Amino acid sequence: MSRNTIRLIVLMGTVSIIGIIVMQIYWVQKAFDLKEKTFNQSINIALKNVADKIAAFNHGALPVENPVNQLSSGYYVVNVNTVIDANVLEHYLKEAFLNVNMNLDYEYAIYDCATNKMMYGKFISPLRHEETEKEAMNLPRYDKYTYYFGIYFPTRSALLAGKMGIWMFSSAILLIVITFFGYALYIILKQSRLSEIQKDFVNNMTHEFKTPLSTIAISTDVLADHGILDKPDTLFSYVDIIRQENTRLVGQVEKVLQMANIDQTRVKLNRENIAMHPLLERAISQMRVGYKNKKIQIDHHFDATNDLVFADKVHVSNIIYNLLDNAIKYSGATAHIDVRTENKNGRLFVSFADQGIGIGKKEQRKVFHKFYRVPTGNVHDVKGFGLGLHYVKSIVRAHGWAIYLTSEPGKGSTFTIKMKTNDEH
Repeated sequence: MSRNTIRLIVLMGTVSIIGIIVMQIYWVQKAFDLKEKTFNQSINIALKNVADKIAAFNHGALPVENPVNQLSSGYYVVNVNTVIDANVLEHYLKEAFLNVNMNLDYEYAIYDCATNKMMYGKFISPLRHEETEKEAMNLPRYDKYTYYFGIYFPTRSALLAGKMGIWMFSSAILLIVITFFGYALYIILKQSRLSEIQKDFVNNMTHEFKTPLSTIAISTDVLADHGILDKPDTLFSYVDIIRQENTRLVGQVEKVLQMANIDQTRVKLNRENIAMHPLLERAISQMRVGYKNKKIQIDHHFDATNDLVFADKVHVSNIIYNLLDNAIKYSGATAHIDVRTENKNGRLFVSFADQGIGIGKKEQRKVFHKFYRVPTGNVHDVKGFGLGLHYVKSIVRAHGWAIYLTSEPGKGSTFTIKMKTNDEH
């Protein structure tokens, strides 16, 4: 499957998911609004009947056609324009709510003209058969009416939500479907990425192996010439070339096998107390003579007073060589590297800083991934499989340490390893 096809599938899938979510939200909101409208109509009918009965009880008439006024989502005031008896009001409220099948909690209060305050009557819970008298000032006054009562429904939102059961269920099913669909898209992208990585790895491996194999083939053809026996210097030169290229091939194969072993099994560490400074000095010395076709300057500043760590000497040596090798390879024709150590908060910090091409922020979080190499276009002057930094991260993590990268394109990179000293063991 081509990259453009995968992108089209992901785009269409994302648009579909967004569309489905928007439509679901729209219909859930519509359903909630309908439930709310039905509830408000039922409450208005019930409270209008209560007002009519109170007016008839007091042999009066209501001041307006619709005395019910909704002040907020769950708070209503009812204008009766006459003195209200609390017992009569409570009786009519229970009767009216029973007629419209409204079994929900409510609190009612009567405006007291003598004290100019809203005085609670009771909190009533029909389902729990609970009635509690209250004397509080929580319900606000309504200055437009002279004689009125207020009623508040504290469980209104919960009641409406409870009636949305089928919509909540469908939303949950939709969420599950979207989750699986999103996971499927993630798998597609992951497989596409793995396919690209595999392709890049095969290309890199072919390129890495092709050059030494070609060199060995040419050298063997030269050695097959009987006339080479008369030129011992040339003979030994080609033998040395074959030996070097063979060593290079073995090293590349070992690197691939080593990473495969690390990924399949847990890294086994043969820990011992080792001093980092001598280990770093040895690696620096070997690197200085290892690159003959490049000008290399490696400075070191060992400021740490405690350089002892409890670690695997072989693996630690390998990560040092990997970091130094990367710093040299990505520094162009001239490499200037600074190796530093220091102690902070009981830890040993070892940093490798170069002045090479640097790494962009987008690539910095990927450089430790297996087979990943920073894109360089069609330029292949830097060899490798993209395994070095992945190996470094794996070994650092196996020791319980941490590694940090700071870099800026064109200004170089700094890799810093934070190690536990032997004082912590």
